[in-house]
Amino acid sequence: MKDTMIIPMRATSLCLLLFFTSLPAIAADRVSDEFLTGYIASILERDMHWKRDSFILKIVNGDATITLFQEDQMRREAAEKQLRAIDGVQELTIIVKPADAGKPEAVSSFMGVTNQAKVFPTGDLFRSLIADPKQSRFFVSLVNFRSLGEDYTLAAVGFGETFGLYRFFGSREGDGLQLSVEGALFAQFNMDNSSDLINADYTIGIPATYRYGDNSLRFRLYHQSSHLGDELLLGANPPDRINLSYEATELIYSYEWHEFRVYGGGEYLIHKEPSDLKPLSAHWGIEYRGNTPLIWNGRPIAGVDIKNLEEHEWANDCSVKAGLEFGHPNPGQRRLRLMAEWYKGFDPHGQFYNNKVEYYGLGVSLGF
Repeated sequence: MKDTMIIPMRATSLCLLLFFTSLPAIAADRVSDEFLTGYIASILERDMHWKRDSFILKIVNGDATITLFQEDQMRREAAEKQLRAIDGVQELTIIVKPADAGKPEAVSSFMGVTNQAKVFPTGDLFRSLIADPKQSRFFVSLVNFRSLGEDYTLAAVGFGETFGLYRFFGSREGDGLQLSVEGALFAQFNMDNSSDLINADYTIGIPATYRYGDNSLRFRLYHQSSHLGDELLLGANPPDRINLSYEATELIYSYEWHEFRVYGGGEYLIHKEPSDLKPLSAHWGIEYRGNTPLIWNGRPIAGVDIKNLEEHEWANDCSVKAGLEFGHPNPGQRRLRLMAEWYKGFDPHGQFYNNKVEYYGLGVSLGF
């Protein structure tokens, strides 16, 4: 019991410590993309003697992509050696795309995906969902929780991430097809009752993501199992235990327009326990990611995430989060988020899926 009290407190202290110690570094690390573009182009043309029409250079949020029109291993190695050391360059990617894609020697392409690839790529082609309470991420939050006439303070922690295995680059910068693996743990603690562990959900999945311009897709196969806390089961009024476990397929499409994003899709339970669970659900939402820093160089972000389960007669389970993001905006890069959150609907965690709940509070999440 003492261990469960320590877990959320340590997680909160760690997140706050990382946040306040990283503020000076965040504020100082502000080399603009325009400066990097001019600086790197001058190195390639003046120092390395590359012809101006032999490459395309594009830099977005410190990620530099160089497109070559013909394969040249010596030029590639020289560029990687010299450019990776430049302050402000977060990631360097060099791809080959013949100038005339209609020629036989052109890189093969299907749906905008070429045969140029990279093992263990940084980030993902499908941005993580801001307000989804079951998105794999590292976070800790403290909320006022209401359910079944009870009202108490709940601490929620999560440990999870998506790790890229293999990416095929697209014919345009930023496009492609990627296969990854992801895993996560979501746990909730009753802070008004000796910090008892209430529930823990474990998920593991294999997502395939695709991007073409402002359009992106995520297809995922994943497993979830749920486990009640020992203190809850040994308490005075323990709940009837339900062994909630299932495998599911998920497909979500998203479209980005300037600073906004809309998405929609759903999932289907392939194998489930209890066996009478209804398998279909819909999943949709809208997000905003600001580009202009507000406080301490933090950018405003917000999201509304809604799920409709066949099990609950398609009722709305609504999650809203809004706050500030510090650090790098791209998936797979260092970042920190401070978010206010609100949720109303059926409980998204564990065997309590038939309980209607509402909660609001504050949370901190870390991106790696």
